[in-house]
Amino acid sequence: MPRLLTVILNWRTPDMTLRSAEAALAALEGIEGALVLVDNDSGDGSFERMSAEVAARGWDKGPQQVRVLQSGHNGGFGAGNNFGIRAGLPGGARPDYVYILNSDAFPAPDAIRALLTHLETHPATGFAGSFLHGPEGEPHRTAFRFPSIPGEFEAHIRFGPVSKLLRRWIVAQPLPKATTRVDWLAGASLMMRQSVLDRIGLFDERFFLYFEETDLCRRAALAGWPTDYVVESRVAHIGSVSTGMKTWARIPQFWLDSRLHYYVKNHGRLFALAATLATLAGGVLWRARLMIQRKDRGDPPHYLRDLVAHGLRAMFRPIHPGHKSKPGTRPAE
Repeated sequence: MPRLLTVILNWRTPDMTLRSAEAALAALEGIEGALVLVDNDSGDGSFERMSAEVAARGWDKGPQQVRVLQSGHNGGFGAGNNFGIRAGLPGGARPDYVYILNSDAFPAPDAIRALLTHLETHPATGFAGSFLHGPEGEPHRTAFRFPSIPGEFEAHIRFGPVSKLLRRWIVAQPLPKATTRVDWLAGASLMMRQSVLDRIGLFDERFFLYFEETDLCRRAALAGWPTDYVVESRVAHIGSVSTGMKTWARIPQFWLDSRLHYYVKNHGRLFALAATLATLAGGVLWRARLMIQRKDRGDPPHYLRDLVAHGLRAMFRPIHPGHKSKPGTRPAE
């Protein structure tokens, strides 16, 4: 029987993390493995509260042994999950698969088994992720193509004829109706082969928040291990609880750092510059339309200005993604 290590990362949401763990434990029934809750140096008593609750509920002695670990340093989403992955199964046993679940995500009773079954029956697939939906059942768009220069232009011009022309490069593609292969998936509910992680490495910890799962899926794909979107695996997802993305008043430095790092790492500085220029061109044309049409701008204030300023600063300094970001982690998209 395959062994599964489940990792849930917490940052200042202990009650919700425990709810997520409770849903995961129900979905893990009959599956061999263990669950680890990683507190990403919350500093608000999260670690103590989760430790006490796990002991009080007897989860630490259950068939899916639950451990609560303290990372001791908030290095972001990738670093926190890496900490849990490196901890492994109790007693040092090696898992066959690793499953990362956001602290604001709640799998249906058969959701985790659906991912495990898919990977067991599709040996050429490296990663598998779930169909995510909101609390009321509304679908979340979480299956994507890899970012590209045409994709940046299409996403920011927001113009139907251009989208039709550039449909091969649309990053946020229409939600698949059936299980299918995709470039990458949001990391809110993602199962990975341990053997693939052994080959390509874990999350790149230079990403503080965002783009880390994009980068990981790309590295897996380049090594011959694609990612599949499994619609039979249904997971309720609140979204943006720790990051506050839905109410950003300004695009955060860590997002800009991660975006730039992704492009430079995977394609080089000239490609990163071209992608930023494509974003600027699309965004300027979109804003020109807004002068005659009453539409929501669709991005935070000063977005284009901040993007260009960040790119210009990066030309004259080394790139250290997230190095000045305020504490936080991203259990949510």
